This record gives sequence, structure tokens and C-alpha cells, in this order.
Amino acid sequence: MGLSVLDLFKVGLGPSSSHTVGPMVASNRFLEELRGLGKTEQTARVKIELYGSLALTGKGHATDTAVMQGLSGETPDRIDPDYAVRLIKNIRASKQLQLDGSHPVPFTEESDLLFLMEEALPQHPNGMTITAFDNAGMVIHRNSYFSVGGGFVLSEEEVKYPTTSAAPVNIPYPFENAKELLALGEKHNLSIAEIVLANEEHLPRTHKPREDLLSIWKVMKACIDRGCEQTGILPGGLNVKRRAHDLHQELANRAEYDKDHFEVMDWVSLYALAVNEENAMGSRVVTAPTNGAAGVIPAVLAYYVRFINGRNEDNIVTFLATAAAIGMIYKKNASISAAEVGCQGEIGVACSMAAGALCAVLGGTNNQIENAAEIGMEHNLGLTCDPIGGLVQVPCIERNTMGAIKAINAARLAIQGDGSHRVHLDDVVETMRQTGLDMQNKYKETATGGLAVNVVAC
Repeated sequence: MGLSVLDLFKVGLGPSSSHTVGPMVASNRFLEELRGLGKTEQTARVKIELYGSLALTGKGHATDTAVMQGLSGETPDRIDPDYAVRLIKNIRASKQLQLDGSHPVPFTEESDLLFLMEEALPQHPNGMTITAFDNAGMVIHRNSYFSVGGGFVLSEEEVKYPTTSAAPVNIPYPFENAKELLALGEKHNLSIAEIVLANEEHLPRTHKPREDLLSIWKVMKACIDRGCEQTGILPGGLNVKRRAHDLHQELANRAEYDKDHFEVMDWVSLYALAVNEENAMGSRVVTAPTNGAAGVIPAVLAYYVRFINGRNEDNIVTFLATAAAIGMIYKKNASISAAEVGCQGEIGVACSMAAGALCAVLGGTNNQIENAAEIGMEHNLGLTCDPIGGLVQVPCIERNTMGAIKAINAARLAIQGDGSHRVHLDDVVETMRQTGLDMQNKYKETATGGLAVNVVAC
């Protein structure tokens, strides 16, 4: 398996990895293709067509602005959130887009950025097509892309020929599923984190995995801190009030004698709220493994850092490397896209990743870690994605708090056992995949079922 820890943990803007980060990445790839063909300067117009879930919830997930920013040459990990807002205002006011940051083309959203809500591309629910035209109106380049969850993007050719889309990578400890991962650990006397970090040395994404994972934690922690400072109403029309600031003030000022047995739970919920309120604002977050579920892993790691073992950097690296290993298994064998399998593929996967990671730093064996990850998903099976108004706010923000609490509970249950259990992680991954296939499309990030239709949006 050639996935990197940095494939599972990406720095980007909210509110959605599949609907914001992915479309921006797809737009970047289109620019790269234009450059490779030498046709950037020949381009007189671009047209973007959004299909399926990208069309149905794209407005609420900022897909439109992400595409415009991406075609302007901005990337998810580098764009400044404040500049991102100004850039969109300039494009809309001037009706002109600086393609690849330097080549001006006229751009009107009504005719050049189409939400085709009644159409879907057969390869994946999150499909989009970008077309470049010359001055005569002739097509000079066109490609379709699929945002398959967690900021991962595949082109039409990569979907059609998946085994030839990337060069093979030789890693010392390849694994495709949990069974193979556990067997490697037993054979070589390695922890799950050690296996992942050893593989990482042979992957092109990073040659300093420890430093990069600590940097990922730094971004996560900054997001929590920023979320605790901000107040106001979240954008989009639901008039959802930000709660993290008030909860942080209340917890920080709580007298010692007022503390109860549930205070730690309040702190965990605070961390998750803070991250996902920032995500809803379109601020900088870590996709972990998605934006909609970005608060679960930071909340559980912050809980560990604050209440269990301070700032031990080795354990922070172990936590994130273990979480990444579990995420890789879901990515390979099921999905981390709510448009494919519902929210079980986002909150459920994040909960499973966090549960296994916490178990690891609590001293769990590889079998106990696998058990924790299995528990974390088993009790999220069937979780639907039904965002009100197509916004990553209700029920998404609170759902992150629930995912974090479940993860802690799952880790504690597993660490109290001996690692033996009846249902294994591979079983629950396959069950999640099958459940997603059986789930009606209205419960898969389309805002056409569940809370999205039973609660008045505004």
C-alpha cells in the first residue's frame, strides 16, 4: 500500500475535503495539464460542470469558490483564508479570472460554473468536468475529475485504469488490510506506528515523517486555539451560533470545587466544537481524514496531551502514525467519502482512527489497537450524511463531539481486554462498505433526506 501519512492528514481550507479541497485540487490538476500541453495562453474561456453530490451540496460546501480559487493557481495547503475571500470578491466584481494566476479570461458564474443537480457521472457521486476553449470557441482541453473523499482526486483515466495510474512504490512492510498489518507486527516485532513510519521513509511525500507529523499536530492545535477565541454566527443562513468560545470561558473559569466527573468530557467536546466551527467558517484545518470529521482526531489527541501525558512528542507521533494506518485500511477497502457511504465514512472512520491511536499511546498491543479501531466503527455503522442546507454545520459539528467521545470509550474498552474479540476490523470495514452500497442516495451528502428535509433550513 503506497499511501502516506500525509495523504490521510492534509492541511487545507474548510468546510469540506471532498467538496472544497478536492475541487480545488482538481482545478490545480487541470492547470497543470494545460501547462503541460502548452495551452494556457491559448485559453479564452473555461467552463466547469459539477455533477451529483458536488452539485447538490456544492453551494453550502463552497465548491464554487474552491474551483475559482484553484483555477486562479491557489492550492488548499497554501492559500491564506483572508485572501481567499478577497480573491472571490475580485473575480465576481471584475467578471474575470486570472487563470493560473497570470492569464486573464472572462468568467461569469451563471454561464461558466454550472451546478447540474439532475445529472451524475457514473464513476463517482462527486464528479466534475473542466473544459478550456480557444478564441474560436473550440475545445482545446477537457477532463473529468472525481473527488473521492479526504481531498483525494482521480481523473477519468485514473478511475478507468486504477492499476496503471501511479507508479508502484516499494515499501518494506506492505499491507492491504488489518490482518496483514497485524501479521507484519507479529513477524517483525513492530508496533503499528513503527510499521507506518518505516514505510514512510520509502514514500515520496515526506522524508521527515516525525517532523511532518508534529507539524500536523501544530496546525491541529492552532485550529483548536483559534476556534476557542472566535465568536459570532456561522455563515450560510442557518444562524448557528459559535459555542466553543463560551464553553471554553466557562470551563477555564470553573472553580475547583465545581468540577464533576464529566468535566473531561466537556473539554473533549470543546476541542471538537472549536475545530469544526473553524471548518464551517472556511478556515485552515487538517483533513483527518476529511474536513467534515476534522474535529475528532484533534479532540482525542488534545485530550491525551492535556489529561494523560503532557507534551510527549514521541507519543504524539505514535498517535498520528497509528491513526494513519487505520485510515489507510478504510481508504483501500471501503471509502472515506460521505457521498459514497454516508457519514460512517467520515465520522465513523475518524472515530475508528482516533480510538486505535489513543489505545496505542495508552500502551495497547497491536491486537488491542485493532480492537479499539473496530469498536469505533462498529457503533457508527449506518451513520447517514444529511447536512441541513448542504452546510457542514448541523448535524456535523456536534457529530464530531460524539465521534471523539466514542473513540475514547472504544480505546478504554479495548485496553481493558486482552486483544481477543469476536468481530475484527476487516469485518467491520467490509460491513461499512456494504452498508454504504445499500444506503439510499438521499442519505449520502445530497441534502435530500434525513434532517436536511425534515428541518426547515432557514
